[in-house]
Amino acid sequence: MPNQENIESINERYSELAESSCCLSCGGAINYSEAITGEVCVDLGSGRGLEVLRLAEQVGETGFAYGIDVSDGMLSKARKTADKMGIKNVKFIKTELESIPLEENTVDLVISNCTINHASNKVAVWSEIYRILKPNGRFVVSDIYSLEKVPPEYANDPVAVAECWAGSVTKEVYLNTLNFVGFKNIKIIEDSKPYDKGKIKVSSFTISGSKKECCSI
Repeated sequence: MPNQENIESINERYSELAESSCCLSCGGAINYSEAITGEVCVDLGSGRGLEVLRLAEQVGETGFAYGIDVSDGMLSKARKTADKMGIKNVKFIKTELESIPLEENTVDLVISNCTINHASNKVAVWSEIYRILKPNGRFVVSDIYSLEKVPPEYANDPVAVAECWAGSVTKEVYLNTLNFVGFKNIKIIEDSKPYDKGKIKVSSFTISGSKKECCSI
C-alpha cells in the first residue's frame, strides 16, 4: 500500500510549487522518448503538465497523452494550461503510481522525471508500468538512486521523501526491480556524478527499456 503520510507531504510540497518557476525535474526523459504520431503516452508525476502537452503535440490528433500526479495544485495548473493552449488530446488523472487507472496493454510510451523514487512500493509501480504498456511498449525514465542505503532517519521522513531523494534505492536494487518485473533492453542513457544529500550521496540517471513481445520467451 502507498504510504499515505508520504503522499500528503508530496501533495502539499508540490501544490505549493505549482505556480512557481523553479525546475522540479532531475532529468529530461522526454528528450529521449521519441514519441511518434498516433501513440498513446503517459507521464508519471506530470507536475505542471508541460511535458504531457509536448507529448500530445508530438503524437498528434490520432494519439493521446495522459498525465498522472497526486498533487492537486499541479493537476489544476496542468489542466488550465491545456485549456489555454487548446490541446484536447490530453487527460490529467490524480492517482498514486501503484494503481494507474488505465487498461493493460494500451500504452506505447511511459516517461517520468524524478517521481518513482517517491513511491514506497517501487515493485508495484514498475509492475503497473509493465501492465499498461503494449507488447514492445517502452519507457524512458529519469530518477534518483542512492549510492548506499538511505538511513532510516531520512527514509522514514515524509518531508525528506517529498524532496525527491530520501525514497531512493541503490542502482543495483533499481535495476534488479526492472529485471524482476520483466523488462528487457534496459539501457542507462545518462548517469550523473554523485552529489551529497543528507548523510549520503545520490546520483541522477536516465534509463530506458521495453516490454516483452506477446508470447515471447
